[in-house]
Amino acid sequence: MSQVQRSFLFYLVTIGLFGALIYGIMLKGDALRPVETELLPPSINVANDPSALDAFQHTLDGNMHHPLAVLIMQILAIIATARFFAFLFNKMGQPSVIGEIVAGIVLGPSVVGYWFPEVFSFLFPEGSLSNLQFMSQIGLILFMFVVGMELDVNVLSKRAHDAVIISHASIVIPYALGVGLAYFLYLEFAPPTIAFSSFALFMGIAMSITAFPVLARIIQERGLSSTRIGTVAIACAAADDITAWCILAAVIAIVKAGSAVSAVFTIAAALLYVLAMIKVVRPFLVRLGEIHKDRDTLSRPIVALTFLVMLASSYLTEIIGIHALFGAFLAGAIMPSALSFRKILINKMEDISLVLLLPLFFVFTGLRTRIGLLNEGDLWLVCAGVVGVAVLGKFGGSALAARFTGNSWKDSLSIGALMNTRGLMELVVLNIGYDLGVLTPKIFAMMVIMALVTTFMTGPALSLIERWFGKDEADVIEPAPVIRQGWRVLISFGQPQSGKKLLQLATELSRKDTAALDVTALHLSASEDLNPLEHADVERESFELVKEEAARLNLPIGTIFKVTNDIAKDIVQVTNTGGYDLLLVGSGKPLLRGTLLGDLLGFTSRALDPSKLIGSLTGQTSLLPADDQLDERVRHFIEEAQCSVGIFMDKGFTTATHILLPIFAPGDLFLFNYAERFMRNVEAKVTLLDVAGLTAREPSFHAEAKRLSQLGQDRFTILDRRILDQSMLQRHTLLLISYASWARLAESRSVWLTQVPSTLIVKP
Repeated sequence: MSQVQRSFLFYLVTIGLFGALIYGIMLKGDALRPVETELLPPSINVANDPSALDAFQHTLDGNMHHPLAVLIMQILAIIATARFFAFLFNKMGQPSVIGEIVAGIVLGPSVVGYWFPEVFSFLFPEGSLSNLQFMSQIGLILFMFVVGMELDVNVLSKRAHDAVIISHASIVIPYALGVGLAYFLYLEFAPPTIAFSSFALFMGIAMSITAFPVLARIIQERGLSSTRIGTVAIACAAADDITAWCILAAVIAIVKAGSAVSAVFTIAAALLYVLAMIKVVRPFLVRLGEIHKDRDTLSRPIVALTFLVMLASSYLTEIIGIHALFGAFLAGAIMPSALSFRKILINKMEDISLVLLLPLFFVFTGLRTRIGLLNEGDLWLVCAGVVGVAVLGKFGGSALAARFTGNSWKDSLSIGALMNTRGLMELVVLNIGYDLGVLTPKIFAMMVIMALVTTFMTGPALSLIERWFGKDEADVIEPAPVIRQGWRVLISFGQPQSGKKLLQLATELSRKDTAALDVTALHLSASEDLNPLEHADVERESFELVKEEAARLNLPIGTIFKVTNDIAKDIVQVTNTGGYDLLLVGSGKPLLRGTLLGDLLGFTSRALDPSKLIGSLTGQTSLLPADDQLDERVRHFIEEAQCSVGIFMDKGFTTATHILLPIFAPGDLFLFNYAERFMRNVEAKVTLLDVAGLTAREPSFHAEAKRLSQLGQDRFTILDRRILDQSMLQRHTLLLISYASWARLAESRSVWLTQVPSTLIVKP
């Protein structure tokens, strides 16, 4: 008896023996005590009782309305909608936070509640919002902790003079305008139980806030991190955040206490709390950071300790009366300054807070935002006035202060546009005001619209300023990469190991003549996946392997690193503006390509794409995606790049010693040039598989084959056959094929596509 048979026999005996034992114990257990049958529901015979289905439906309906099921359903709908709108707004060049805020409004009473009331009542039944609110508050606490850690206080010392003047001017000017606006809005829009001072103080702080996280990511995406404008704006936003949150804490204390005099005790307690955090807790955390600054990970006890500090700080500020979010923010700000320590903590918390919990806050805000209340023209005029005052105060105040500190008009207006970004931080302030009863639903809706408009306008305003004044290359602090002459190749990669392989392939294509090769390495990072603290480290780590390989090959290379919200679009832009001869990219790994679900999703996306729909109707393309093993972004490069594109599919590639070159159609003639490049390397051997018999009947193919045969002598072989078997594929280290032929093989669902060695697919 084999080992497999013995194992199977043991499995059967074990299951049978212990199954019988369980059944016997159940029978004995039923006889221990008689069951009160009148307390149980009557037994249901599914076969004979027609009410069985009704009973099941009733049970199913009850389960669907269970609070846990409702909460899970809400989270599913919220995350899916938030990611969809974030994707749409990223494609429009806007921060994903704008899309997530819009998703909240769409799911709320303004859109779904208005047009689809049954769906709205099913998604958000009465009494279910309290669970959503508490989870969103936990998400906000985690987020504010991350915001505090992302603040680099050291940057203030470099630009202290400009930062303090600009940031404080960008607070006091809009604050004064907000208080002035409150004077005209108070009688009509303030709650009757709220004093003017409370309403005015909140309107002032709502006009003064700047969204530091969104601003930092906009600066990254637009390549301003290494410019004077970027560094000044970051410093100003950091100072603005610290000042504004301190003012907000004081405002909350005054509003809750009812008067400035009775708020003195609250503010005094808050000052003692801040002093204790800075003088007692922070030194301990600094010491902790020194011990762990060189470690790649943090132990669970250390992570638990940081969570305890965050939650204890939030708890203390909540009971003092200045809101739990201020405590989370301060706890993050006093964390050890070692970047490695902060990065590890941020990476542990950011995904769960930004992807899972924070969208709940956006939707909860959307549920409160009733744009339908602005049902009269006069109300929209008031809303426009609110937006105008906000832009005038923040944009104008920041730009004016920047100009007086010696910046040019272009830099001053750019700083003003960046400081006018309000984003999520504005929503946090507005929700605090709403919870305290300071803001009515009407003014709350107006202020949410103001937050959207001022954040949305940042990107277009920066583009308009740049177009008006022109791009000042002297602003760039980091030197541009050195441009050399030769065959110019751009290698674009995500993973460093992939970049190393692409560089090796580019070198072999250049006949290993590094003097005739000009290589630029390009790495783009998605803005929503990169926090500001990681910018420099990610850039260094991304090119580390590539630079080591270039040094080994004695090949100088240029590097381009950029943070973006549309990787595919920016790769094409760099390619088309750089004058490159070849773009080399990896094939990517399509998640669902070739599966039933992948085909259905691919069919849907192509049916919604007008160009692909027209192509399918004219017979040029198919709506059903072929299993060509290429990522969707690769197709974008192929369609949009204005130079040759090489797509490299790595399957353990080391060197191109044995190359298989299949020729299927007249359009494959250009591949002989690439084969020649490989054959200039002494050790490279090429096997030409003439599937269509073109070398025998086409003079151009015959001439090219003869030329390669003379070049390589015994290193060039022609096979005239139509069948490609697995053994032949395994004898070669690289398959060289045109994209058109690869696409036709994919459409025919050729079996050997999954058995190919490392492959270079070329589009001329």
